[in-house]
Amino acid sequence: MPHARRTLAALTCTAVLCAGLGATAATAHPKPSPQAVFHRLATYPVYLNRPAGTPAADPTVAEISAVSEDGRTFIHTDALAGRIGFVDITDPAKPRGLGTLDLAADLGVGDHAEPTSVAVVGGYVLVVVDTSESFTNPSGLLAVVDLATHALVRTIDLGGQPDSIALTPDKTHAAIAIENQRDEDVAPAGGKKGDLPQLPGGFLQLVDLPGTDPATWTTRAVPFTAEALAGLDTPQDPEPEYVAIDPTGTTVAVTLQENNGVALVDIAAGTISRVFSAGSVAVTGIDTAQDGVIHQTGSIPLTPREPDAVAWLDATHLATANEGDWKGGTRGWTVFDTSGTVVWDAGAELERLAVRTGLHSESRAGKKGVEIEGLAVATLGGKRYAFVGSERSNFVAVYDVDDAAHPRFVQVLATTNGPEGILPVPSRDLLLVSSETDDASVLVRSSVSVFGRGKAYARTAGTPQFPSVVSADDAAGNPIGWGALGALSADPTDKKHLWTASDAAYSTAHLLRLDVSRTPAVIDRDVVVTQGGTAASLDIEGVSARRRGGFWLGSEGATGAANALVRTDANGAIQQTVPLPADVSAGLSKWGIEGVAATEDSRGEHVWVALQRGLTTDPGGLAGAARIGRYDVRIGTWAWFAYPLGTTTTAGDWIGLSEITVVDRDTLAVVERDKLNGPDAKVKAVYTVQIPARDPAPGTVGTLTKTLVRDLVPDLRATNGWTQEKVEGLTIGSDGQVYAITDNDGLKDATGETVLLRLGPAAKVFRAHR
Repeated sequence: MPHARRTLAALTCTAVLCAGLGATAATAHPKPSPQAVFHRLATYPVYLNRPAGTPAADPTVAEISAVSEDGRTFIHTDALAGRIGFVDITDPAKPRGLGTLDLAADLGVGDHAEPTSVAVVGGYVLVVVDTSESFTNPSGLLAVVDLATHALVRTIDLGGQPDSIALTPDKTHAAIAIENQRDEDVAPAGGKKGDLPQLPGGFLQLVDLPGTDPATWTTRAVPFTAEALAGLDTPQDPEPEYVAIDPTGTTVAVTLQENNGVALVDIAAGTISRVFSAGSVAVTGIDTAQDGVIHQTGSIPLTPREPDAVAWLDATHLATANEGDWKGGTRGWTVFDTSGTVVWDAGAELERLAVRTGLHSESRAGKKGVEIEGLAVATLGGKRYAFVGSERSNFVAVYDVDDAAHPRFVQVLATTNGPEGILPVPSRDLLLVSSETDDASVLVRSSVSVFGRGKAYARTAGTPQFPSVVSADDAAGNPIGWGALGALSADPTDKKHLWTASDAAYSTAHLLRLDVSRTPAVIDRDVVVTQGGTAASLDIEGVSARRRGGFWLGSEGATGAANALVRTDANGAIQQTVPLPADVSAGLSKWGIEGVAATEDSRGEHVWVALQRGLTTDPGGLAGAARIGRYDVRIGTWAWFAYPLGTTTTAGDWIGLSEITVVDRDTLAVVERDKLNGPDAKVKAVYTVQIPARDPAPGTVGTLTKTLVRDLVPDLRATNGWTQEKVEGLTIGSDGQVYAITDNDGLKDATGETVLLRLGPAAKVFRAHR
């Protein structure tokens, strides 16, 4: 199979990442101009558009989407709630909910109806609805809804359980995949659970739309017989999944995901014109083990692609998103010509892109990795783009496909969890991405991300543009693996660099050097923390680089006694472990060390430690206070101070410290934050405290008075993305600038986006204390 491939360095450098990848690559692939960049304009949580009286925590999602012909009203399916939602995007930077329609209560199309797809024809919304009561008795209909009045105009029986819909360019025909999906808990005769065949088999339903009156619309079923699909895995049970219509409006491409095939259907004749296997591919240089370590030395053998979404690049090339199902999934996407020949395959590119941008999901490494599910193709600004969505790493990769046989990576866009619907709006140079994962119990909410292409949207774009951190290649040529950055420290001898660290999201501890002289900042060195020559397992929540070399680390333990200060040499080898005093560790629950900062002057070396919350053993006078401790390295003693935390009235929330840094000889800065994210985030702030002239008496706790320096919520919201919960790093670099960073939790119950905030000169940020 001929592939058009590039090195990952070249791949990455075609986007905003090129600043961090060296002069040679950057010269070969220059950074795109503002006219060619997609800017994030807004992130709209769809629970904000829920019906009156519906609890905010009720599951509600945005999956497949369409847009009105004027490009101003966005319509999305919500299978969890049995609704379709309407959102006004007249101002794409300020989406506004227009309400929802309940399929049962408002449209009367079935008590258990689920919308699976949606399209717009003129003034009508075509809602594809699954009304099946069982897998063995599948049913569905097409509900035609007036876009202006939201009234049900007509229903059309589809003869089976439907999935996706596509329209011809002139909107005179629609094609609907009738999947009649399998029951994953049923074993057919001689097979295992979920195996095929499970009849009745699916087919394609064509809907002819000859005029503006829905009463004249008619259907034509295209049977997918075993004879027509001969050569596929289980041709008697084709399981059509996704449909796309070519630019000429004459041919429908249908993915048969579980059969690992693609069928081409002639619309005029209503017959299958070609069927081909999507084939198999082996992928190397990826992480294939869920072991808490990002090892990019694994591979998968020849594996069926099992495509989900499909899109046409031009009249003779189509592309598939190879999500996989029960037998396959190859972590990428593929371009075929209409004969079924592979002309290009992404191979490991998207896996390695996820690693480079901190979006690698280690929990999915042993399964289907980035799991490429969504795919859309459109021409914006005269250029043909493919938009490729990763369900598990929460991004959309943008490719230039003007040359269909040689896709060229352009940019990576961060989304919220589980991007499902990818909707370009060429008339307005917009891209809308619907993310389907919604679980209020872990603060993950479904949303719609809005991106605008070109210079006109730069004024309202999120800052900083994603990604704000990328990694360079290691000595073996692999992007340095990273994530869950929970600490920051200046490099005391280098103005260009900071140090950060990964926490317990990974099974081994890593110190990472961050070049902040470039945008995005570049992780260019990885130091593994070792104990006796073996990689150590630490939950690093604080790091401070020492002027004399090496590091002080704050390791948060699962129990109070496991919290400790750790000193390493410059190569990460542990030299000393300092436990917290017994009376302090006895009062810690799961909230321990969350920040470390060290000073060294004529008074000696001292290490400051921030504990996230108060001690369970603290008396009433210290209620609501976190502890800040200072360790005197020379004599091995501790002094403790009480920091007054703010309060919250939100159920399940709490306020705590997440970082500490030294401003000057007498001033410390801390990050105080709540547990909330998205629109609910309220407390993400930098405060300063003055160090008392005298230490508290031994066995007592001193008191501190805090001063607000900067509310970070506006800084986080200025990215126009999901407002991140965990601001866990803060430092003043040797360049005099103030930096803050968010912990992405390794994508566990988080969007995965890491935000590096550049807050400006310390002399300005901390003006009152310098």
